[in-house]
Amino acid sequence: MNTYARTGLVFDHGAGARLWTVEGDEYIDFTAGIGVNSLGHGHPELVAAIAAQAAKAIHVSNYFLTEPSIKLAERLTDTAGYDRVFFCNSGAEANEGMFKIARKYGSSKKPEKNVIVTLRQSFHGRTITTVTATGQDKFHKYFGPFTPGFVYAEPEDTVQLDALLDADTVCAFAFEPIQGEGGVRPLSREYLQAAERLCRERDILFCADEVQTGIGRTGTLLACEQLGIRPDVTAVAKGLAGGVPIGAILARGEAAEVLRPGDHGTTFGGNPLAAAAALVVLDQLEKPGFLEDVQRRGRMLRETIESFRHPLVKDVRGMGLMVGVGVKVDPHLVVDAARAHHLLALTAGEDTVRLLPPLVITDEELKLGAAALKKALDDVLKH
Repeated sequence: MNTYARTGLVFDHGAGARLWTVEGDEYIDFTAGIGVNSLGHGHPELVAAIAAQAAKAIHVSNYFLTEPSIKLAERLTDTAGYDRVFFCNSGAEANEGMFKIARKYGSSKKPEKNVIVTLRQSFHGRTITTVTATGQDKFHKYFGPFTPGFVYAEPEDTVQLDALLDADTVCAFAFEPIQGEGGVRPLSREYLQAAERLCRERDILFCADEVQTGIGRTGTLLACEQLGIRPDVTAVAKGLAGGVPIGAILARGEAAEVLRPGDHGTTFGGNPLAAAAALVVLDQLEKPGFLEDVQRRGRMLRETIESFRHPLVKDVRGMGLMVGVGVKVDPHLVVDAARAHHLLALTAGEDTVRLLPPLVITDEELKLGAAALKKALDDVLKH
């Protein structure tokens, strides 16, 4: 179906942070499959684990257990500091499940405690409920009627949030630590800590959508670690299995005990193939210096772009290797121009070029990609 404005490029294979088309043209990849290919392309340990598991068992259903899923559940909860996990297949499913946890948590205490507060400029997925949770009108057109019970707050407005978080009717506040599709816009530590305090005072679940920011993207396993907050529930997906579809809902405390047999389920979630791949990703993230390198390379990329002092660049923001370049023109013009210089980049929001390189990108590849971005900005400025 005609759902994507495709570029016309047809890719054949990749290695690390580079991709080659069927014609043999080489590109630096600053997209990582929209933040999915955390270990880049063709990572030997990831490839070996997927092949080995595929030869043993790809899928058995959740009526039974498999060793990879047990190991992944243990590793992920221990490393992230949560009590339980539910595995699914995507970020939208992880958020949908997170909202179901919140609704059951609230309505089991008071029938009317079922409202979920999210933020303007947020993005939580493409299902009817997650698109309702998304605080951007452009994603709502044509798809109503919507799931009732969602209210939007303006980011960074603590006074408004205080007024909206009604203890009798609100079951959860859900946020992205960095609003990805909204323009790579980080929420401040002060705002999120105030939001957590309000939630704790009113028995409202504090819920993080770390689908894009999680699994090392910002230089820690979860971005919330850098912000001094401890969500009750966190949704992750994208980079968790390095390219194999997976999602997960992490929960702690009372929230971890909400779902019971029959409340929720999935056919493919937690299958041994995805779990085996995810274990390799966690192995790499836990190697000494790996996440520190993500932070260092992120700083290097942001500082390099800032050093251009380019007239089209308004600002550079983000954490780790999740970088947004605010531009004074349609960001699609910059992304299109970048492809002419063999750099793959993304857009976000109305004014942002979004850069999500694989976490294994080298310093040399970062420099090459940044140089190509400068040429693209120069081309757009000339025209």
